[in-house]
Amino acid sequence: MRRESGMSDLTLGRDRLGDLTLVTEREWLVTNGIGGYASGTVCGALTRRDHGLLVAALDPPYRRTLLLAKLAERVGVDGTWIDLSTDLWASGAVDPRGHRHLLSFHLDGTIPVWTWELPGGRLEKLVWMEHGENTTCVEYRLGADGPAVSLSLRVMVDHREARGLTEHPTTLPSVERTAQGLCVRMGDTAAPLWISAPGAEAHPGSDWYRDYALSAERERGLPWVEDHFMAGELVIPLAPGERALVVASTRPDAVSGPLAEVAARSRHAAIERTLLGAWARARPAAARAAPPWVRRLVLAADAFLVGRPGPNGASSTASLAASAGSTPALGPSAGPSRGRTMIAGYPGFADQGRDTLIALPGLALATGRPQVARELLRTWVRHLDRGLLPARFTEKEGRPEYHAVDAPLWLYQAVRAYHETTGDDALLAQLFPILEDIGAWFERGERYGIAVDPRDGLVRAGADGLSLTWMDSHRDGVPVTPRSGKAVEVNALWYNALTAMASFARRLGRPHDAYAQMARRVGHGFARFWNAETGCLYDVIDGPQGADPAVRPNQLLAVSLPDTPLSAARRRAVLETCERALLTPFGLRTLAPDDPGYRSGGDHETGSEAAHQGAAWVWLLPHYALAHYRVHRERGAALALLEPLGELLERYGLGQLPERVDAEAPYRPRGALAQAWSVGEALRVWHALAAAPAWRPAGRGRRTLSVVGAP
Repeated sequence: MRRESGMSDLTLGRDRLGDLTLVTEREWLVTNGIGGYASGTVCGALTRRDHGLLVAALDPPYRRTLLLAKLAERVGVDGTWIDLSTDLWASGAVDPRGHRHLLSFHLDGTIPVWTWELPGGRLEKLVWMEHGENTTCVEYRLGADGPAVSLSLRVMVDHREARGLTEHPTTLPSVERTAQGLCVRMGDTAAPLWISAPGAEAHPGSDWYRDYALSAERERGLPWVEDHFMAGELVIPLAPGERALVVASTRPDAVSGPLAEVAARSRHAAIERTLLGAWARARPAAARAAPPWVRRLVLAADAFLVGRPGPNGASSTASLAASAGSTPALGPSAGPSRGRTMIAGYPGFADQGRDTLIALPGLALATGRPQVARELLRTWVRHLDRGLLPARFTEKEGRPEYHAVDAPLWLYQAVRAYHETTGDDALLAQLFPILEDIGAWFERGERYGIAVDPRDGLVRAGADGLSLTWMDSHRDGVPVTPRSGKAVEVNALWYNALTAMASFARRLGRPHDAYAQMARRVGHGFARFWNAETGCLYDVIDGPQGADPAVRPNQLLAVSLPDTPLSAARRRAVLETCERALLTPFGLRTLAPDDPGYRSGGDHETGSEAAHQGAAWVWLLPHYALAHYRVHRERGAALALLEPLGELLERYGLGQLPERVDAEAPYRPRGALAQAWSVGEALRVWHALAAAPAWRPAGRGRRTLSVVGAP
């Protein structure tokens, strides 16, 4: 079996695979580079609406649609049939219980691999996707020792939105036998699903399987019972040492023939080697010293970076390179421009402006892919509208929604990180007037109450019914944490935007004094955030109820961002407060436990209640580690703070970092099983710390560590 040198194995053995709770909570993910994916539990049971062997992006990267829910496996050995699949039913039954036959589960690079023990032999399964296509490949390998078997696969299909639910359908889809397998059409306007299995006997089906129990949806308080159509059965004879390939695709000739099967595996392996090779060339010292979990994250990063194929099917990279000399246009867009974008998380997220710009330095720059970062920047600035970037694009139409005050401010940090890594003055010159325009809109004030207060230079924001900061969860349409007023991290970002513009202007030989003067003014105004009673920063000032003394991690960005308006003593106080009240092994709580509004995020609470009222977010832990280094100058201690993330790779989405964890032990992971800014910030900060001096005294200047590279 192919293994990447120095990479953690992430193997689950028989001792753990017999635990039904564990194998339904551990999940895997593979992606196709255009927004589609395959994902499921280790045991194969469907527990989320988003689970499926083929969730196709029919209008990449949007219109993600479940086409193939699962292949229910069983094998015939010497006249006896053994079920290898596991299913949960609304009645409470678990039948069959194929996980009891699992000998091991591991990741080979990013490919999930199952090994079942059979009488006298073993059967192995691998799942991957073809890059740039809505195509999933499932390969079965029978061990060389033992008897021949008959492999039976029941094909469970659907045609619905990835977050939809199929309940009580009455129509019968069309199933046709083809030369290679089956073609399934769930309706007159539905995209056909082609199932290819060379050498298989294909028997069309006509039954709905009712009442699958989606336990993760039930836990979230959502409808959780679903039906899937059994489109047919594939029966494949396997002699010892033989392999079989099953391909599910939106096109009929996705992978066919023995040579094509080998090529499909080789392409996937080549992509992984390319990713690791680019990283090693860009950061050779870091690559040699990196612990296994960092190498895992380098591969994990690629899942989020997706292209938008052009109208003729050409790759986004090629189309963007052709327009590299043009200046991105300002103004709104009816839909996302063709180019490169980033999925914020799997499952359930599309591309989001804030998440993209936070994660960009880690996912693209730290991994040695500056051209990807360039494409992302050029794509996203095309969507600027009166100083704002889209908070997100809608899943169905890819329509931009503008309600994130901090998204355009993160753009300055992404541009700074890109330029520090590449020295690309040409792109900086193109983006400079765009960044100037954003600042002008903030000073002018236009919508959602977003404006610079002329009295202190700070940014205020607030609008009824909207959450404009990253703490944007809603319940019953009402913001849980509205944070109207002057939010602390928004103004830390605003200060850094001004210092970045002063630096950019100097680099380009343009006037810079005005930006430096504005930054000094904001720095003076930022002193208003100091709360002498608590010895830390207010979360919001000048809000509807005045200043908000809630102890939240947002204040940490005033220490972790490249430039800070805080004195050394106040930086230390902020860090100590966050350590005492908010720090967990895997992230920072979003609210101190002694606050009346605190919610830990346990099973009895909904995600919207706890997400920003206590639950610990993974992306904030790297910020804490970076702040710790800036205060104490102890690289080893700061790097040690990131080590628990290696454990987190094995607790939820295997090989990925989740969105958040519960605020209290045992810190159960929640939300997205793979989150872009969790992975991106872990990579960015680990590389920054790895390149930093092991210890050094504090300098006179306040700028202490660069965004991506060495200090």
